[in-house]
Amino acid sequence: QVQLVESGGGSVPAGGSLRLSCALSGYTRSLNAVGWFRQTPGKEREGVAAIWRGRGGPFYGDSVKGRFTISEGNAGHTIFLEMNNLTPGDAAVYYCAAGFEWRGFAPKLWDYWGQGTQVTVSS
Repeated sequence: QVQLVESGGGSVPAGGSLRLSCALSGYTRSLNAVGWFRQTPGKEREGVAAIWRGRGGPFYGDSVKGRFTISEGNAGHTIFLEMNNLTPGDAAVYYCAAGFEWRGFAPKLWDYWGQGTQVTVSS
């Protein structure tokens, strides 16, 4: 059983920074794509950042490019999302995701999901 657990969400002033973490456990050896998505009420889940391990990336959504950075630690069992220069538009529930291969940011193309962590940005 694959498990992904996000942490690090919270409240931050506009212009501030926040670092999210995702812990991967279980049978993860075949998961070659890891990434982050976000979602607000009434909107579709949006791809934020991803890595195709040993193949390509990192990939970023247009709205966060240059401000967010995805990275790995703990031999790939932890995925980080460093978020800088945050705006109120970045407020959302952020989800960690994993898949067998990189196919794009469409949520239906990903195989495993975490429970989400809330990020709030004050103006």
